[in-house]
Amino acid sequence: MKGTLLVVGSLNMDASIRVARMPRVGETILGEQITFSPGGKGANQAYAAAKLGTAVHMAGAVGEDGFGQTLCDHLQSVGVDCSLVQNVPTVSTGSAFIVVDQDGNNSIIVSQGANAACTADQISDEVLQSCDAVLLQMEIPLDTIESVVRRAHDFGKMVVLNPAPAPSDLPRSLYQGIDWLTPNETELQTLTGETCCSMEDLVHAAQKLLDFGVQQVLVTVGDQGALWVNRDQALLFPSRKVQAVDTTAAGDTFHGAWLCALLEGRSIEDAIVFGNLAASIAVTRPGAQSSIPDRAEVEALAADAIRPIRIR
Repeated sequence: MKGTLLVVGSLNMDASIRVARMPRVGETILGEQITFSPGGKGANQAYAAAKLGTAVHMAGAVGEDGFGQTLCDHLQSVGVDCSLVQNVPTVSTGSAFIVVDQDGNNSIIVSQGANAACTADQISDEVLQSCDAVLLQMEIPLDTIESVVRRAHDFGKMVVLNPAPAPSDLPRSLYQGIDWLTPNETELQTLTGETCCSMEDLVHAAQKLLDFGVQQVLVTVGDQGALWVNRDQALLFPSRKVQAVDTTAAGDTFHGAWLCALLEGRSIEDAIVFGNLAASIAVTRPGAQSSIPDRAEVEALAADAIRPIRIR
C-alpha cells in the first residue's frame, strides 16, 4: 500500500549553460545556448517521487510571475498537489544558475527569491497528520524547517532532511527530530567538521550525526553510490556505472525514488538500490526535472541492481 509524501522545499527556474570547462577566477569563456527548465531541490524531489508513483504534496513559495506558474504546472503534470504552494506578489520566483562542463560536473548559484518566504504556517496540522513522510531540504528558511520537523516528529511521521546546502551550525535540537539525514560527502563534512578521505572516514563522520540524535544517516557519494549508516551497521550501495552527461538532479532523483520505494513498503536495502538505479539514469541526461526517469525505465534495470557491501 502506497503512502503519501509531503515535500517542503524550494521551487526554482533553472538557467543552465554548458561549457568545455569551468572558468577560472576573472576569466570569460564561451558557452552553449542557455536553457531554462523547472528545478529547485524541493520541486525536483517532489517531481521524482510523483513521476515514479508516489502521492505527493508540495509546500513552498513562488513569485506571481510566469516562472512560478510554469513550475507549478510542471509539477502538476505528474500528479503533484501544489495547493500548498504560496504565491508571493512582491518577489521573483527562485532561480538557479547552473554551469555544466563536458564531464557532466556542475557549479550552481541559487537566488532564493520567493523561497525565502516559505513558512510553516502554510502547513496545517491536518496536512501533517494526513501524510506518512515529510521530506525537507535547506533552500528555505531554517525556522520553517525547525517548525515542520518538530511538528511532524510529534505526529510520529517519518522525517527526512536533505541538508543541502549544509550550514555548519545546525541547532542540535533539530537533529533529534530527524529520522533520516541525507547529506552528500561535502555536506557531511560541513555538518560534522570532519575531514573525509576514505569510506571509513565517512562512516566515522556519519556516526557523529547519530550521536547528535539522528536515527539513520544516508550519504550520497557520487558515482560510488550511497552509504547507509546506523548504530548497527554501515553498508555501501555501489551505483551502476554509466557515462555521466549532467549530474544536476542526481541526488534529487535518488531521494524521490528511494522514498517512493520505502513508502510502497519495500525494505530499506531494496529502496536504496531503487534510488541508485533511478539516479544512474538521470545523470545520462541534461537538465534537472527533465532528466528524471519514469517507473518503467527504472524497473527495466532490475537486473543491473548491485547489492550492498558491508563496511562495518
